[in-house]
Amino acid sequence: MRGREPDSAIEARGVRKKYPSAAPEERSALDGFDLTVARGSVHGLLGPNGAGKTTAVRIMATLLDLDAGEARVAGYDVAREGRQVRRRIGLVGQYAAVDEELSGLQNLVMFGRLSRLSPRAARHRAEELLEQFGLAETGPKRISAYSGGMRRRLDLAAGLVVAPQILFVDEPTTGLDPAGRRDVWDAIRILVDGGTTVLLTTQYLEEADRFADRISMLAHGRVVADGTPAELKARVGSDWLEVLPRAEADIPRITKAVRRWASGDIRTVNGRVRVPVLDRTTSLLGAAAALQDAGIALDDLTVRTPTLDEVFIQLTGAAATDDTTPADDTQKVPA
Repeated sequence: MRGREPDSAIEARGVRKKYPSAAPEERSALDGFDLTVARGSVHGLLGPNGAGKTTAVRIMATLLDLDAGEARVAGYDVAREGRQVRRRIGLVGQYAAVDEELSGLQNLVMFGRLSRLSPRAARHRAEELLEQFGLAETGPKRISAYSGGMRRRLDLAAGLVVAPQILFVDEPTTGLDPAGRRDVWDAIRILVDGGTTVLLTTQYLEEADRFADRISMLAHGRVVADGTPAELKARVGSDWLEVLPRAEADIPRITKAVRRWASGDIRTVNGRVRVPVLDRTTSLLGAAAALQDAGIALDDLTVRTPTLDEVFIQLTGAAATDDTTPADDTQKVPA
């Protein structure tokens, strides 16, 4: 981990952090944490509560000292070159850090002045960011009149007043409705398209699946899995057909009818026949025709892909806190 123009925006190796005053089970927040984040990417940091996500972000943002290991951000050591790191990063927390009594424009001008921009430069940058984040028309309005999504977009804009190379975003869409979450993700994509690297924590697994280029899953203070969403889901298994017969007595006949499309062992779970397959569309259509020819009545026939939630549970041993309906990744044939 050397040099000032690394291929990676963030690198951490063997990072450890303990809180001696915490309860015994909570003392070791990070225990050999490793991370590599490519420049110009969106990297998700996922894990159950207490896994160490926030501690990792705070260390890399120079808000917290590490006990052991090494971490570099934009090529600079967070322990020895904190000032250089802070000049190149932005940090957006879970809650909008804006002044309710000021307008959107006034908030951004204030952040610009706090960042030592001249009055003229601060206003120019504020107007530029309002336009970039689709807030130009509402810029003169007080923040109290903004929707939740508009506030979060403004908060992201505030984190970019000095155009950081790397942006840390903690739970960017917590508490927002679907429209507000979409607005925030549109704003994040604008940042990435402009060359900013984004490291985010989120409790919404379908968001990480849809928007993150790569994901690291934490458990007990260390990364237990790292890869693209597709790579992580492949670790759980392939696609499978799920057949729900109208009569359980037909399960042996179903197993025989669909065997030709199976790429592995066929299982029966809670009265449903699960058939691992390689080609989801061909297998679905072929199995549907075979079952119809055999005269087997069905209540449902679906082809499923492993979800990131299933990966999360298998690798971390904890249920996700996602309280939204996952993105639909199934194909069905009416029974």
